[in-house]
Amino acid sequence: MSAHRQSLSPRLLGALSTTCVWVLAGCNLAPQYSAPPLSVPTEIVPANAASARDHAANPAAPAAVPAPPLADWVTDDRLLRLLQQALDQNRNLQQAVLNVERARALYGITQANQLPTIALSSQASRTRVAADLSNSGQSVIQNQFSVQLGLTAFELDFWGRVRNLSEAALQQYLGQTNAQESVRLTLVGDVAQAWLNLAADQQRLRLAQDTLASREKAFTLTQRMHELGATSGLVLAQNQTTVDAARLDLAAYQSQVAKDRHALELLAGGPVADVLLPTAADGLDKPIAVLIEAPGALPSTVLLRRPDVRAAEHQLQAMNANIGVARANFFPRINLTAAIGTGSRALSALFEGGNGTWNVGPAIALPIFDGGANRANLRVAQVDRDLAVNGYDRAVQAAFREVADALAERLTWQQRLTAATALVDANQKALDLSNARFKAGTDNYLSVLDAQRSLYLAQQQLISLRLAEQVNRVALYKALGGDAPATP
Repeated sequence: MSAHRQSLSPRLLGALSTTCVWVLAGCNLAPQYSAPPLSVPTEIVPANAASARDHAANPAAPAAVPAPPLADWVTDDRLLRLLQQALDQNRNLQQAVLNVERARALYGITQANQLPTIALSSQASRTRVAADLSNSGQSVIQNQFSVQLGLTAFELDFWGRVRNLSEAALQQYLGQTNAQESVRLTLVGDVAQAWLNLAADQQRLRLAQDTLASREKAFTLTQRMHELGATSGLVLAQNQTTVDAARLDLAAYQSQVAKDRHALELLAGGPVADVLLPTAADGLDKPIAVLIEAPGALPSTVLLRRPDVRAAEHQLQAMNANIGVARANFFPRINLTAAIGTGSRALSALFEGGNGTWNVGPAIALPIFDGGANRANLRVAQVDRDLAVNGYDRAVQAAFREVADALAERLTWQQRLTAATALVDANQKALDLSNARFKAGTDNYLSVLDAQRSLYLAQQQLISLRLAEQVNRVALYKALGGDAPATP
């Protein structure tokens, strides 16, 4: 009898191994996944005449436009060092990193559930049996010792329920990885734009300071002329208004520069050293980033390298796997518990021949009536999949617009900057002529005031355009996915 028990153990282990292999090759009830077609035109072509000419000369590129690594894209060392500080300290990015770690751990749990849990257990007991219950009619003390190695409630995954749970967790993990990359890319863009905003407002502040100094000087001269009776009180009052307006602008830009710095420190995750900040003298005078060269038209597939689009697709794949989980709940769930070991009344005889033990205990749960819960769960999974499809389409469409807008703006920047520079020069000449005519007595002071205002507005507009051109470089970098990895 003991020999028969010992011969069963290897056969039992072999049967269990064969069963596990067979189960791993079981069916899968999840729908066959295929990526949705892009819900945008096949090419990204800016909607204006210039782009149409460019498109005719430059057909759509066959592949995604590569963006340089961050260290090669940023050309200002101060901004590059500030970006590194932000990537190290920004709280939103740290939150995204923790979300990835959590998703990785959850995926590890679901992966482990696909494999049997093997545990070693031992037990020792000492029992006094009452006289009325013993065969001898006398009370006895019994000892019992056992050691077992076995499986604990291992689910035989015939219908792919556990595998689809693992697949959903994997896609959630990959989605969080891409979400982290999207947060990183957004942070890079936000820091660069905040740095540029500070540079522009510093230049506006310097312009306001220079304008105030110039107008105060003019007011002092006008005041002396008025005291000598060489000019009217109206001219003096008009001159005073220009001084007050310049002081108002100066105070406003002083406040704005302070707020710009606070915004930059929030993004950087802490105080920012002065050596990392732009100055009014050089903030916008040269590009802070390399312009990504793009043809007149781009294939829409360039959008697929953006981390936010990839995250949306991984979410869709996770919801697709959840349908397989919901479908599997309609079928029997089979759990297997099995163990082999030894048992004896004496500890010294525990591992002697003939004391081998084994047990197998399959458990089957067949859903018969659940009040429609399984059907409702399946419908929830299907709606979740449809929502994910909608979310993917929205991500693609938003990405398409961002790229198209950035490209459309790019086409006209040189003309706009040239025109704005010429406008400043023309207004400066007009102011010089107005001053000369006023001093010669051939014109009134209103023409001087108009020329001053026009020049001031033209100078502000030139600063704004220089800022917008630099921001467009950042926007194009972000819209094309930055230096995100080409694979999910």
